[in-house]
Amino acid sequence: MSDIAIEGVSKSAKEETKATAGRGVPDVVYSVGAIVLLLVVWYLASRSSLIKPGYLPTPEELGATFVDLVKNGYQGRPLLEHIGISLFRSLTGFVLGVLVGVPLGLFTGYSRRAGAMISPIMAFIRPIPPIAFIPMAVLYFGLGEVGKIVLIFFVSFTYVQANAQAGAANFPIAYRRAAQSLGLTRSQTFFRIVLPGALPQIFTGLKVALALSWAVVVAAELVGAQSGLGFMISDAALLFRIPVVFIGIALIGVIGLLLNMTLNLIEHRLVHWKGR
Repeated sequence: MSDIAIEGVSKSAKEETKATAGRGVPDVVYSVGAIVLLLVVWYLASRSSLIKPGYLPTPEELGATFVDLVKNGYQGRPLLEHIGISLFRSLTGFVLGVLVGVPLGLFTGYSRRAGAMISPIMAFIRPIPPIAFIPMAVLYFGLGEVGKIVLIFFVSFTYVQANAQAGAANFPIAYRRAAQSLGLTRSQTFFRIVLPGALPQIFTGLKVALALSWAVVVAAELVGAQSGLGFMISDAALLFRIPVVFIGIALIGVIGLLLNMTLNLIEHRLVHWKGR
């Protein structure tokens, strides 16, 4: 009987060792491998006769175009200026949306009556696609910076407010009662108990709002803008400068990834207890 038990233990140990060995490959290897595979497929597709010449630039063409944009800029503006203008529009609207959306969301989530008043209005507005508001922004604020920033503010505000409200409303009522039993005032309960508990949900809304802000600013720049990455993409498409279009799209993706990583680092520092 003991021999059977020892044999069973040894088999399970071997299986565990195999599983551990499989998990020993770092995730970064898979990530790099996927990127390399994508580049290989892209290179082969750009050389294929199935795609019309000029419609899919080769990696060499994109590299040369990127170097030219860095040196000479686009339409009289340096490439960094186009990037900076888009970032300014996006982050300004995003920050304003956070400054208004987070307090309002926490208030409507903490106060049942305030939530009953605001929730139906926000539920009506939130499903409307942000791009649908671009003509209204142009109509009311013109083609300048204000219209673009107001549009981004509106988009950020709706998603930040919704998640902040959910974070405050879904907070366990038992924790509030425990705080009251300990003698904490209503304001102390809010700032010491409810707000920290709602932070994970708030950061979820911040990530969604930041991604949408960056996407919407590019869409807004496609209409009536003379600078920014969205303008660069639309103008290059009209002139059939396809490599410039690809460079603009790639820059949007890279910058969006960096913005998300920055927000993840901030969340890790402020909400270090999340998931524990």
